[in-house]
Amino acid sequence: MTNTISILGSTGSIGRQTLDVAEQLGLRVAALTANASVDRIEQQARQFQPRLAVLYDENAAEELRRRLSDTNIRVASGMEGLLEAATMAEAGIVVTAVVGMIGLRPTLAAIRAKKRIALANKETLVCAGELVMAEAARWGAEIVPVDSEHSAIFQCLQGCRDRREIRRLLLTCSGGPFYGKSFRELEGMTRADALRHPNWTMGPKITVDSATLMNKGLEVIEAMRLYSLPLRQVQPVIHRQSIVHSLVEFRDGAVLAQLGTPDMRLPIRYALTYPDRAESPAEPLDLLTCPPLTFAEPDLEAFPCLRLAFEAVTVGGTACAVLNGANEAAVGLFLQDRVGFNDISRLVAGALDAVPVRQNPALEDILEADRLARAAVLNPVKER
Repeated sequence: MTNTISILGSTGSIGRQTLDVAEQLGLRVAALTANASVDRIEQQARQFQPRLAVLYDENAAEELRRRLSDTNIRVASGMEGLLEAATMAEAGIVVTAVVGMIGLRPTLAAIRAKKRIALANKETLVCAGELVMAEAARWGAEIVPVDSEHSAIFQCLQGCRDRREIRRLLLTCSGGPFYGKSFRELEGMTRADALRHPNWTMGPKITVDSATLMNKGLEVIEAMRLYSLPLRQVQPVIHRQSIVHSLVEFRDGAVLAQLGTPDMRLPIRYALTYPDRAESPAEPLDLLTCPPLTFAEPDLEAFPCLRLAFEAVTVGGTACAVLNGANEAAVGLFLQDRVGFNDISRLVAGALDAVPVRQNPALEDILEADRLARAAVLNPVKER
């Protein structure tokens, strides 16, 4: 286990929990980054004393620079600051907890610096999975997933000598706050309704993605990239209790599952300590008191975002970048109360129809597809 880490996205839910785990493990923090949260990153910087603090927003970075002028902490901004934080020599692990496509370039930079990537930014693999995994193989960088589902699969596969032994991956899904509702019933759901997740405390974007089931669609694509499997071998299942975090079915019929309480500190801890396991202060799972465990098939008619993810990964090329970019833009509009809940899937579907797909894309093609997808969502709404 390395004793020094960098955290990209330290002020978000995953970033804050990573700092909790780092403190428990006695790890040193080399760099912290965020978008524009001056107050929170100042508090984190004073507590953990990183060598570098980065705010993507330049005006916010200037304010942070003023506030930290009594320390030895250097402040940087923009993409250059993120890239520096991702490649600092003393950091053996880079935790990528930023939300959205902004995490792609820093992740690639960390890979080329041969870091271990504790990956909590699923958009990186959704949009550029083949490119990212090829670069990781080329540079010998290690990718350890932080998402609870992918961490569960990663743990279940530790004894798997040959990936051809896998019959399928079963990704569990809580079903979000709207499980059991029809598409028609979802028409009037509000921002407050969507942010009321039954099991997990997360940031607003991923919480809305959980409500639409787009999050599970993105995780299906991420699992395909991580484990080089086709769509037919990755199956989402609704598991309301969030106790079984995912399962692996092998070709002989054996099924391995990873269980635990719904606490993101558990997969974060494993990503930071792998291949070892460190003692955890978290409350252990008690099978005698946990509720009955149930499983069900997702409703693709009520939650079309999941179906759109399946369609995008089947098309391939830049289609997944279009899916992700359009979804980020549409969720942003929903969180601003500018569109309705079901408009998210409608806007994403419209972008997938409107933006041309390029096969075997380079990084520039992926970034352009993302730009065009966002424009396809935002421009019609601006014109209303």
